[in-house]
Amino acid sequence: MNLPFQLDLSDKVIVVTGAGGVLCSMFAEAAAKTGAKVALLDLNEDAAKAAAEKITKDGGKAKGYLCNVLDRKSIEAAHDAILSDFGTCDILINGAGGNNPKASTDDEFFTPENLGKMKTFFDLDPSGVEFVFNLNFMGTLLPTQVFAQDMLDKEDADIINISSMNAFTPLTKIPAYSGAKAAISNFTQWLAVHFSKTNIRCNAIAPGFFVTKQNEKLLFNDDGTPTARTGKILRNTPMDRFGKPEELIGTLLFLMSKEASGFINGVVIPVDGGFSAYSGV
Repeated sequence: MNLPFQLDLSDKVIVVTGAGGVLCSMFAEAAAKTGAKVALLDLNEDAAKAAAEKITKDGGKAKGYLCNVLDRKSIEAAHDAILSDFGTCDILINGAGGNNPKASTDDEFFTPENLGKMKTFFDLDPSGVEFVFNLNFMGTLLPTQVFAQDMLDKEDADIINISSMNAFTPLTKIPAYSGAKAAISNFTQWLAVHFSKTNIRCNAIAPGFFVTKQNEKLLFNDDGTPTARTGKILRNTPMDRFGKPEELIGTLLFLMSKEASGFINGVVIPVDGGFSAYSGV
């Protein structure tokens, strides 16, 4: 990976949750390119360790850890291990999150004819909705409670949350995920104000449409052709394409740099090819 610009964070410890996934493992790789020591946390310990091993083979400093972001004891255990291996956290990237089929509808627009034929709003599973809200919101709040304590006495520290385009305008079919990401954007602002008398800044990145393992089946058919939903997405993305994962890296580095963004606090930056700016007309 080549960084879009150079940043020296060799004295920093960066913690990334959800680091076994496509985007967050890339965030961890980029963080390591700055010289920082990077802790990759994931419920899938093998995925976290595999991503960390890739970084170390490339000359970086990284280690993978088992962590359930919904279990404070699990987070504290990871924190203690990181403290022993690398030291206290300087930058926390809250990347853990996701959706669940139980919290999604099959129909985009409700009509009475759909009742009994597909999963409508009235069939949403409360346990699925609760899981999505917990994974995204509590999965950000709890790691922040644990790792932000490391940052209180530092001259410069950052919390970077991962929001979504859904936080600006909810997409059809995924009400729980949209609502949960809206909560992340709001929580980002709350944290920025709450910690404003310390040297902790809190901002968020809101990715537009990027192809990941999580959404691949929604965007492409088994034969590789685009789905109807992909057609709608691209028609409403002025740049007429999906984002490339590496196109998130510049914003990440910008937010991690005190020199570049030291007076930026409480913002949610869209990286979306113009999706949030387009009215559809």
